[in-house]
Amino acid sequence: MFFDSWIYIIRTLAIGVAGYAGIVLLLRISGKRTLSKMNMFDFIVTIALGSVLATMLISKQTTLAQGLTAVAVLVFLQYAVTALSVRSDAFSKLIKAEPRLLYANNDFLRRAMMAERVTRSELEAAARDASVGSLNEVAAMVLETDGTISVIPKTNSGDRDVVPPAKERDR
Repeated sequence: MFFDSWIYIIRTLAIGVAGYAGIVLLLRISGKRTLSKMNMFDFIVTIALGSVLATMLISKQTTLAQGLTAVAVLVFLQYAVTALSVRSDAFSKLIKAEPRLLYANNDFLRRAMMAERVTRSELEAAARDASVGSLNEVAAMVLETDGTISVIPKTNSGDRDVVPPAKERDR
């Protein structure tokens, strides 16, 4: 239960070092975008890569070659999805969420908040995190595609051309 054999420890060390090196190499080849947190597909790939590495380390049935092949498949699919989304607006809209305005002009957009399952206290926390002491100082709050909440202070709001428009159904 606590110790079976040194061979398993040595295997874990060898697979861990080789698997880690292989993942780093594949990620360097594929570019920065592979591990970005821009949308849910990026998040899924990041979690899946961790799962594959863990399986390579722990499972005696999974060889290094199988694990690195799985990593290569994930990296290739991530590359293909991002490349296609850059080239096709229709595909991009299919796989990526749109940012959503949740607060604007001293008004909580309640329907948008309910649809996105975001509470007032979460928006207030985002404002505090952005070092804003009062909601009166906030021009807008946007739920981004990666799940973060952007807080745009009134002092930096400019012409708000990067803020998604409020929809009547969101009020």
